[in-house]
Amino acid sequence: MEAQIGYVSSLIGDPVRSKVLWMLLDGRAYTATELAVAADTTPQNMSMHLSKLLQADLLKVEKQGRHRYYRFSRHEIAYSIEAMANLIPVENRRKLLSNPGNAAVRHCRTCYDHLAGRVGVALNESLLKQQLITAADNSYLLTTTGEEYFTGLGVSFEVLKKQKRALVKPCLDWSERKHHLAGSLGAALLQRMLELDWMRRMQHSRAVVVTAKGQHALYERFAVML
Repeated sequence: MEAQIGYVSSLIGDPVRSKVLWMLLDGRAYTATELAVAADTTPQNMSMHLSKLLQADLLKVEKQGRHRYYRFSRHEIAYSIEAMANLIPVENRRKLLSNPGNAAVRHCRTCYDHLAGRVGVALNESLLKQQLITAADNSYLLTTTGEEYFTGLGVSFEVLKKQKRALVKPCLDWSERKHHLAGSLGAALLQRMLELDWMRRMQHSRAVVVTAKGQHALYERFAVML
């Protein structure tokens, strides 16, 4: 076990590969060229790094026409990378968060396929307060009231319950130091809010913009005031 942990740690700890893994946390799939540009390295060097990540089953690749797109091989990888951000020393984290360029990311962002940042944490707290979900033994449970509520919002639990992942689970937010909602419901809720134009993704960023329509809906439905 120690050897396997050391192997994975060495893969993640490489500067180029850590940039790749952090970039993939926005939930999108990227080509090798796009990742090379983001990591400021050559396509040849990126190819070598991606090969190692594929061999370790940290990434998977999907072919579409002439292009190959890379993404996390499973949801647990994304959760692990996000959780590692909580290991950043407090003083260093404060410096990162005080940077004006990180304001939008701290306010509202994606954590792989679910909502994070101040908005994600506030929404999670509202769901708990309204008892749409409940906390138990470091995990979350969906209540009957919650299932009815989210079904009315357009979430299909018939689809979610077929997925091989937790339905609801807490995810520690690295910038807020509180939990936001993850799991298949967290992903479905973010997708639904994007479809309803409550939120919009920012290009080349994990930041998410809450629209005027979204601000009104979050207040009316979840008592979340922005």
